[in-house]
Amino acid sequence: MILASNPRVGQPYRFAYDARDTMTPSPPPSENESGYESPDLQRPASASPTEPEMEQEASHVGHDPYAALRVPQYRWFMFGWIVALLGHQMLSTAVAWEVFDRTGSKLALGFVAGVQVIPLLIIGLPAGQVADAFDRRRILQVSSLGSALCSTALAFLSYQPGSLPWMFVFLGLGSAFLILGRPARQALLPLIVEAKVFTNAVTWNSTGFQIASMAGPALGGFALAYSTRLAYGIDAVCAVAYAVIMMFVRPRKMDIRPKRPDEKGLAGALVGLKFVRKTHLIAAVMLLDLIAVLLGGAAYLLPVFAKEVLHVGSIGFGWLRAAEAIGACTLALIIAHTPPIKNAGRTLMVAVLGFGICTIVFGLSKYYWLSFLMLFGIGACDNISVVIRHTIVQMLTPDSMRGRVSAVNNLSIGCSNELGGFESGVTAHLFGPVISVVGGGIGTICAVVGISFLYPQLRKLKEVHNLKPADEVVSATNPN
Repeated sequence: MILASNPRVGQPYRFAYDARDTMTPSPPPSENESGYESPDLQRPASASPTEPEMEQEASHVGHDPYAALRVPQYRWFMFGWIVALLGHQMLSTAVAWEVFDRTGSKLALGFVAGVQVIPLLIIGLPAGQVADAFDRRRILQVSSLGSALCSTALAFLSYQPGSLPWMFVFLGLGSAFLILGRPARQALLPLIVEAKVFTNAVTWNSTGFQIASMAGPALGGFALAYSTRLAYGIDAVCAVAYAVIMMFVRPRKMDIRPKRPDEKGLAGALVGLKFVRKTHLIAAVMLLDLIAVLLGGAAYLLPVFAKEVLHVGSIGFGWLRAAEAIGACTLALIIAHTPPIKNAGRTLMVAVLGFGICTIVFGLSKYYWLSFLMLFGIGACDNISVVIRHTIVQMLTPDSMRGRVSAVNNLSIGCSNELGGFESGVTAHLFGPVISVVGGGIGTICAVVGISFLYPQLRKLKEVHNLKPADEVVSATNPN
């Protein structure tokens, strides 16, 4: 017997071979030794396994659900992000509750989303260029410390007379700092883990995000029962902690070191956009997410449904905010413990269809338990989309462009989330919250059907963990 390395999970496995195949075989045991059979020269030696056979045998060893978590640097990276997200989710819960409590306006909830999307439109693409030009860890530290200062300002302004306009200002500034760090964080992950475990790392990233999204709103609901300032203060502390934790993250040695982008100014910022446009698979998944979440932004109307439809207080509202995360976390754990998805494209489309159906049922629900269950389903379906989409984007993008392509991805996500919240607030103000949410769910279903015909290659997509950087890099950077 001989030990060989399993190419999938890095664990040893065994295969048999005949001693006569080696150049210097070790002497056989004595014939008197129990269990030993003398070799039969008339019997042909077993052939050494070929590489495909080894790969096939390796596939039977099993999927390692904790492959990424075995990397120490990734554990630090994930832990710091969970801490930061926990605080940010508490802040988001507190802001939505305070604004609606002080104004009673559905339109004001739309403005909460609107002020956060403005900096995204201004610095979203340049943030990607910064991520490709400078130390991504330092960018994350600056981003976190700036966000902490804005959260501290919100704590001082909370429930002060006439302070609401200033709260919108600091909410927008805090969003700007977070947007600055997002491309750097996403582009840093492929430098921490190897490609063979990247999908697993994305899955655990999603799990961490959902744990924070689950615990943050729930804890935020309890903090609101005491004071909104407590929620803002906790977010500031978490942001500072994230900046400190990033000091312990050291990217692995790379085979190809990224170079600073040659393109400067606006042309450099637009390179990522050109690359996405020419890489049809990336464009398809971004467009699908953009339209679906833009139309299905029910989360921003949760204060309205909690107070006016379901008639629950701050704690019940906090659990409604956590319901999506509970569903997403559940699916993330299932994905982590199962082999890679075989038909990723079709799975993605089915998940977005489920997202739209759950959104429609939530909008029509009059019962707290049913609304909670539908939000659970929305989160579960969205998690599948997140894992597949993020893996496609990072695997098809060369490292020298990951910051700028991640910026385009963030622009798509931010526009869908924040503009979706603004759209939900405006349509709820004009037509009522039920029509706003139900109409968005119907639009999501229509988007899936349209994109499936517009990008047939998405329907045919199989496994995503074997994707390689696209060959269209040259044409994207030199479109002429």
